[in-house]
Amino acid sequence: MDGGSAERLEQFSINCEINEPVNEKPTVPIINDVILPTFLQAKCLENAVNRDNTKLNPKLKLFSGTANPSLSEEIAWNMGHELEKITIKRFADGEIYIQLQESVRGCDVFLIQPTCPPANENLMELLVMIDACRRASAKNITAVIPYFGYARADRKTQNRQSIAAKLVGNVITEAGADRVIACDLHSGQSMGYFDIPVDHLQCQPVITDYLASKKISSNDLVVVSPDVGGVARARAFAKKLDAPLAIVDKRRQEHNLAEVMNLIGDVKGKVAVMVDDMIDTAGTICKGAELLHEEGVREIYACCTHGVFSPPAIELLSSGLFEEVITTNTIPVMDRHYFPQLTVLSVANLLGETIWRVHGDRSVSSIFQ
Repeated sequence: MDGGSAERLEQFSINCEINEPVNEKPTVPIINDVILPTFLQAKCLENAVNRDNTKLNPKLKLFSGTANPSLSEEIAWNMGHELEKITIKRFADGEIYIQLQESVRGCDVFLIQPTCPPANENLMELLVMIDACRRASAKNITAVIPYFGYARADRKTQNRQSIAAKLVGNVITEAGADRVIACDLHSGQSMGYFDIPVDHLQCQPVITDYLASKKISSNDLVVVSPDVGGVARARAFAKKLDAPLAIVDKRRQEHNLAEVMNLIGDVKGKVAVMVDDMIDTAGTICKGAELLHEEGVREIYACCTHGVFSPPAIELLSSGLFEEVITTNTIPVMDRHYFPQLTVLSVANLLGETIWRVHGDRSVSSIFQ
């Protein structure tokens, strides 16, 4: 890079050894391996004994983007591995510059980068990282995407709409990725939008184990889907907790009329666990919670894998509707998003175990059996 180009670079560089995201340092406490399944705890302890496993696995390379380096650091620590050095900078006009500081020739490379807000910025950074690895002769490139930001655009609901999930899948594939690891995609069909293997991880065990630690009787529990589209997810949750299922059914009778909400199932006097893959503006889950309170529920726990928390989510979630709001760290939860009812669980051990299994050509699905 010539001197003129160098001058265009802003004084901004992220080294993977720095446990900070691009713009802000999260200070929200995260609950980690204490609540994970026993076999994952054992794996964590086994790998954490020897922190210098890099010498034993020279062909395994972990790189982090700037979207969620806190999670990347935790994944590497749980694996007993180290994040490789990478330089990520921005030109003054916003263009992304990436240079790997380690050789990856013939290596199995894992790039950890969720496409959380700002989605387009983080997605482009992931693509440039993939391209850099491909041009550096990496043997295999796996994009580890804890949160796949375009998963909701998975079908056409109206005429002349884009199916952006398929587009993004094509772009990641064409950039040079050989495999994708993703957590709780919005819908299962999104896996089919990639022309490469996709390991779809369910973060359900992390949340259900935490709920089990509260020792709430299954006779008092009821799992609630906040809409009809999430019934399959809620049913799996209910089966795991050995609890009945209830569904919030909302429908608009006519144009310009408010939605009518009905409850399918009995929740009176029970502890309700509302389950969704993500909470964005929190409108749907909060309206459902209001209906549950009207139906006589005792208390409500809101659970999701991805806490996007777009305005006015924090205001709604902290309004007293919920006993606790449980999410994971697939998206970094910043200090400005913290409120007393919020609990953040770590998926680092789950992702680390998956990376080990992919690297060793072992079954991933057996993690959840």
